[in-house]
Amino acid sequence: MSMASTKNLVPSHFSFLNSNPKFTFPKTQSFSLYSNPFCITCSKKVKRKGKLRYPSEKKKLKQQQEAQVDVENKFEGIWRLSKLSVSVHKDPGKDFLGVSDALLQEIAKVLEFPVASMLPQEAFKVVRKSFDARKLQKEQKFVYTVDVDVHKLLNLEPRTWEFISELEPKVGLIEHLPQDRTSGDIMSIVHACVKSGQDATTSEHGDRNLCNGSHTNASHRKPKVAVVGSGPAGLFASLVLAEFGADVTLMERGEAVEKRGRDIGALVVRRILQEESNFCFGEGGAGTWSDGKLVTRIGRNSGSVLAVLETLVHFGAPQKILVDGKPHLGTDKLVPLLQNFRRYLEKLGVTIMFGTRVDDLLVKDKHVVGVKVSDARDNSSHSMNQQLGYDAVVLAVGHSARDTYQMLLSHGVSLVEKDFAVGLRVEHPQELINSIQYSGLGNEVQSGRGKVPVADYKVVEYVNTNDIALPSNSAPRNRSCYSFCMCPGGQVVLTSTNPSELCINGMSFSRRSSKWANAALVVTVSSKDFAALDLHGPLAGVEFQRMFERRAAAMGGGNFVVPVQTVTDFLDNKLSGTSVPLSSYRLGVKATNLHELFPSHITSSLQQSLLKFDKELPGFISSSALLHGVETRTSSPVQISRSADTYECTSLRGLYPIGEGAGYAGGIVSAAVDGMYSGFALAKSLGLFHGCIESILGKAQSAGVAKY
Repeated sequence: MSMASTKNLVPSHFSFLNSNPKFTFPKTQSFSLYSNPFCITCSKKVKRKGKLRYPSEKKKLKQQQEAQVDVENKFEGIWRLSKLSVSVHKDPGKDFLGVSDALLQEIAKVLEFPVASMLPQEAFKVVRKSFDARKLQKEQKFVYTVDVDVHKLLNLEPRTWEFISELEPKVGLIEHLPQDRTSGDIMSIVHACVKSGQDATTSEHGDRNLCNGSHTNASHRKPKVAVVGSGPAGLFASLVLAEFGADVTLMERGEAVEKRGRDIGALVVRRILQEESNFCFGEGGAGTWSDGKLVTRIGRNSGSVLAVLETLVHFGAPQKILVDGKPHLGTDKLVPLLQNFRRYLEKLGVTIMFGTRVDDLLVKDKHVVGVKVSDARDNSSHSMNQQLGYDAVVLAVGHSARDTYQMLLSHGVSLVEKDFAVGLRVEHPQELINSIQYSGLGNEVQSGRGKVPVADYKVVEYVNTNDIALPSNSAPRNRSCYSFCMCPGGQVVLTSTNPSELCINGMSFSRRSSKWANAALVVTVSSKDFAALDLHGPLAGVEFQRMFERRAAAMGGGNFVVPVQTVTDFLDNKLSGTSVPLSSYRLGVKATNLHELFPSHITSSLQQSLLKFDKELPGFISSSALLHGVETRTSSPVQISRSADTYECTSLRGLYPIGEGAGYAGGIVSAAVDGMYSGFALAKSLGLFHGCIESILGKAQSAGVAKY
C-alpha cells in the first residue's frame, strides 16, 4: 500500500491535528494509525520497578497486587473510574450532575486518550459527586466517580478500543464491573422475584427456586400483617410485604403529614404540644421534620442502599440523591414524597390507620396473634380498646416510644440497654461556618443557591476525664465525642413528647438557606453512666434521658424555653449576662450555666471536645456560637433481641422488631434498609418468598450506634 493510499485511512480528527501546529502529542506517547484505522496505539512510559524506598509504597503495591484480578472481557460491562478531581473554578457547580468538559479531561487522563474532546459524553455516567474543601490541598475541588459504558463508548468512538484494552484495575481508582450494579427500586426487585418464581422450573427438592406470590394460589387466604409505625422502617417493610401479596395494615399513633404539619405549627406558634403528633410521632417518623439526611455508614454503594434511594426517587425525591456524595432531602421535599408513598401503598391494598396507638400485644403460647389498639386522638379515660388479630406484627415504633418498651417488658421480651450519646446542640452563624470551611470561597454559597454546597462539618474526638473526680462506681474515664446530625442552613427545633420534658434536635429545608448552622455535640454514655446515677435495668437509658430532659425543662423555666450558654462562657464556666446571640429556636431561650445540667465528667468531656474541635476548625470557639440544652435522643437507648436471620423476636414468635426504635438502625436510610430486609425475611416466613435477598442486594449490615 502506498503512502498516498494510507492517507485516506487517517480519521478526519487526526487530519486536523496534523494540520494544527499548536497541537503536539505528549512526549511519553507514540502513535500508529496504520495497524488499525480505528484505534490509537500508545506506548506507555516505563515506571520504576526497582527497590521501593518507602513502606507506604510497598503497602500500596501489595494492595494493588491483591486487588488485581483477571478481567475476562474488558470490552463488556462497566469500568468505574473513581477520585476524578475537577477544580471548583472549572466545574459548573454542585447542581450540575452531567459530564462537563473539565471532567472529560480527567477521564481522558485515566484512559490515556490524547484528545478529551473526542470522547463522547453519552458513554459516561456520573455516579458520585462530592465537594472536597479540605485545607491540606491547594484548591477546593469536586470529586467524581464515573462509570464508563464500554459498549456505548466503542460504538461512538471506535478509536478508544486499544486504550480500553490497556486498562487494568487499580485499588480505589479503577474497577471493572461485569454488569451495571444499579439494582432498581424495591418494587421492580420484588416484581422480578415474583416473575422469576412464576417462570422458574421446579428444583430437585420440589420447591420453586426463587419466589412465589400468594396470589398464585387463590385457595389460600392472604397472611395478615400489622406494621406498627410509619417511619422509614415501617414504610419499607409495608411496601415489600404488600408487593409480595400480604394483607398489610399500617398503624401510626401520629397523624398524616398534612395534619402533622398543622400540629407542629401549633406547637411552634402557640406552644400547644400534641403528645401523639409532633416532631417525633407521625407519618415518616422523626426524620420527616429533620434535615432529611440520606448519608449512612452501611455502604453507600451497596445494593440495598441504592434500592432505597431509587425507591425514594420513584416517589418524588430528586435524581440528585443518587449522585450527591452527601445526599439530603429536607422537610419540604419529604412531605410530598411521603404523600406519594402513602398513595402507592393504598393502591396495593394496604390499610393505613393514623391516630391509632398500639397499647398491647395479644399473645397466645408465646406467639403474638394480634394487637390491642386505641384512638390516640382521644385523651379521655373512657377511650375504647379494640383487639385485632394478625399472623405477624412488625414493630417499627422509633426511638421515642417509651411506653412501648414498658409494654414489651410486661410480656417478658428481652430488652438490652444500649450505649447512645447525649449532649448539647451548638449553633453558629452559617456565614462563619462557610468562612471556616471554605475561606475565600464562602461567598459562592449564596444561601444554598450558589456554586458550592452550604458548608457543613463532621468532627470526632476521643477524650479522657482523668482529672475529674468521678463517682466510685464509676462512669468511664474515656469516651468519644462527636458532632451529630449537623444541619447547615437550618434551625433548632423542639422534639419533646411530654410537656414536662425538654429535648431538641435540628432540621433544614432542601435549600438549607437559613442564616444559622447547628449540630449536636454529644458524648457516648453507657451502663456505667446509668449505674453512677443509680439507674439500673433494661430501661436505665430511658430514665437517664428523662432525668436530663426534665432538668433542662426546669432550667429553661418551663413553657418549652430552652436553656442556652455561649461556647466561650461554657468553656470558662461562667455566665456573662442575660444577653445571648440570636437563636433560630422559635420558642425562646434563656441564658443559664449549662454546667448545672450534666454530671461533671460529661460536662468536662464536652469542654475538651470543643477545644479539640477548634483546632480542627479554627474559629469554632466563638462568642457568637450558642449551646442549647439538651440533646438526648440520638438513638434508641435499648435494643430488642431478635434473630439475625429471620428478624423475629427471640422472646415472642410472630413479633418482628425493626428500625431505629428496636436498636438496629441510625438514620433514614439504615432504618429503611432494615425495614426492607425484614420485609423479605417475613415474606419468606409466610411462604410468599422462597429466595435469598442477600443474593440480590448483598448481606444486611447493622448501623449500630448512630453517628450521622
